Amino acid sequence: MTHFTKLKRIVSTADGKLRINDPNALRNLMDGLVYDAVFAEDEATKKDLLVFLKELAKASGAIPASIQGLYEELGRNYAGFTVPAMNIRGLTYDTAKAVFRKAIEKNVGSFIFEIARSEIGYTKQRPLEYAAVVLAAAVREGFRGPVFIQGDHFQLVRKNYLSDPVPETNYVKGLIAEAIGAEFYNIDIDSSTLVDLEKPGVKEQQRPNFEKTAELACGIREIQPPGIDVSVGGEIGEIGGKNSSSEELRAYLDGFRETFKDRSKGLSKLSVQTGTSHGGVVLPDGTLAKVKIDFETLKSLSEIARKEYGLSGAVQHGASTLPEEAFDMFPKTGTSEVHLATGFQNIVYDSKHLPAGFREEIYAFIKQDRCRNTPRNGRKGRQRSSSSTARGRRGSAP
Repeated sequence: MTHFTKLKRIVSTADGKLRINDPNALRNLMDGLVYDAVFAEDEATKKDLLVFLKELAKASGAIPASIQGLYEELGRNYAGFTVPAMNIRGLTYDTAKAVFRKAIEKNVGSFIFEIARSEIGYTKQRPLEYAAVVLAAAVREGFRGPVFIQGDHFQLVRKNYLSDPVPETNYVKGLIAEAIGAEFYNIDIDSSTLVDLEKPGVKEQQRPNFEKTAELACGIREIQPPGIDVSVGGEIGEIGGKNSSSEELRAYLDGFRETFKDRSKGLSKLSVQTGTSHGGVVLPDGTLAKVKIDFETLKSLSEIARKEYGLSGAVQHGASTLPEEAFDMFPKTGTSEVHLATGFQNIVYDSKHLPAGFREEIYAFIKQDRCRNTPRNGRKGRQRSSSSTARGRRGSAP
């Protein structure tokens, strides 16, 4: 007997809608329901069970939501707090449960669960599965209210785009449609990879970026559900590159305004580069180098984005490897959102509860994979985005 067969006494339907007759019984059954759904062998059955999990969550009061309204208010009157956006790459259900427990304990309402294009690939978590298990975690912990789920770094790969822009653009459009269908109502478009520094003038350098962002944003507005304004983020500086400037910000946002055809809602936030890199900088001994964020630049860019363009502010990526004493600087500098990924991954892999044999198997696989992809002359081979390099190693990029 699967756990889903036990729902007959717990839920019912009325006027075509699910009704939860015994919330506590549903909460106690949720671990089993998630297991049955995620590990269903038949893909069609898995999809049906994941969709049903989402509907159970919504009937229980955990509602997929857009953060657009809050970010519009932050654009008018910054309230002095920064919204954390958390990339959960493994043990998603269990990690999300821990986040919801802490949110209930601290009475926190504004936090985001997100997953990037690359993470969807190497963790094998499609948007429907990710949304379903996050919402199920909310039910298990008794969380009621808006649940913000975000597509992070829905990125155009520069090499692919330059080779042929049509299939690369269509792939991202398809991913956006899949995510919105799974009730991701927050999407970060990253076409900063297309910036052309060989062009004369900052605006022409940013043109491929803002034009592609506008195109994809228009597509989002065309497919978003009635009554929901998906929160759309843009990006001006690829994380790990040179720090962003006010000139780049204005060139990008002015160009976006000129290009964006749908006048209802534009961007709600803007990701910038201020000195971090995804996963941090790994030193030869395996430790992470200390990162120095340019908080003055972050503050300046947030103020411009807010006061001149009505955005919620600037977004900081790659922050989870920073020292704890740096985090209070984000609300002080008006940062509207901060992205956290590697720190959550390290909590899992550094845990004393992670079986030692499993950890050893991971690192043995990494070493084998590195040897297989390193030429005999000692030079590094092609960079890979596989589970072996991204999931098993501290300091990996999303």
